[in-house]
Amino acid sequence: MGIFIFKRLIHGLIVILGVTLIVFVVTRMVGDPVKVMLPLESTQEQRDAFKKQLGLDRPIPVQLVNFLKDIARLDFGDSLWQKRPAMEIVFEKLPLTLALTAVGVGLACVFAIPLGIISALRPGGALDRLTVFGSLLGLSMPQFWMGLLFILLFAVQLRILPTSGSATPSHIILPALTMALPTLARLVMLVRSSMIDELNQPYVKTAFARGLPFVRVVGGHALKNAGLPIMTLIGWEVIRSLAGYSVVVETVFAWPGIGLTAIQAIEREDLILIQAIVFTAAISVVLINIAMDFIYKLIDPRLKLT
Repeated sequence: MGIFIFKRLIHGLIVILGVTLIVFVVTRMVGDPVKVMLPLESTQEQRDAFKKQLGLDRPIPVQLVNFLKDIARLDFGDSLWQKRPAMEIVFEKLPLTLALTAVGVGLACVFAIPLGIISALRPGGALDRLTVFGSLLGLSMPQFWMGLLFILLFAVQLRILPTSGSATPSHIILPALTMALPTLARLVMLVRSSMIDELNQPYVKTAFARGLPFVRVVGGHALKNAGLPIMTLIGWEVIRSLAGYSVVVETVFAWPGIGLTAIQAIEREDLILIQAIVFTAAISVVLINIAMDFIYKLIDPRLKLT
């Protein structure tokens, strides 16, 4: 186990280093970042002073070494937009995105797994056809349009839920539902197909023939063996949300998470804040991947962590 953790951490550090180098190249070698970050009416003296302040007047290798040193201290500098440390802004916004992701993916799991199991018990039945139709409908609807429909129905027409912000727990309901529905649709289809395969296996038929309880056979044996692909999809949905998939939902509902902050930083050409957000997203993806490997081991102890 110790060797596995060490290997995964090394792989994660390589990924983070690769993302860091890409950010460095994009922000320093594609055009002039000083021209991007300063107003168009800035004088040449102001640009030179700002360039010196950021250390961009030094040779590229020196800039890279200093950039890596600053990242090791989680110091990206002050946001040009908000005039305070970029990582302070990220740490302030990240919990809201984590909460939205947790509620959205959690809602999807709560409804998708039972629906997928019920559909798999009678493939081709009325409930199965209805579930498949609903899943395809959920996958085909653009997420921003779905969010606008929720706002029109629950906020404008019924006036029972707020449209934007994060002031109260009720503010998370509409964005979480909007995030949950596409995930629910994908998860239902996967649970259904995986459970159909498992329920047709000889060990399931043998278990029923031996008179084992229905719930034990379906939940304790079939669902457990179908758990790996299900957990893979759940982990992928979490990664997608933290890596940028939540941007659409956060923008529609003005949810002040890291996704909305990234859009605002891009609009204001705040490269320092963008760097901090990309770096944080990369670390989140690496940590989730490591956590998923441990969950695989819990689901199937036969797996070897190498």
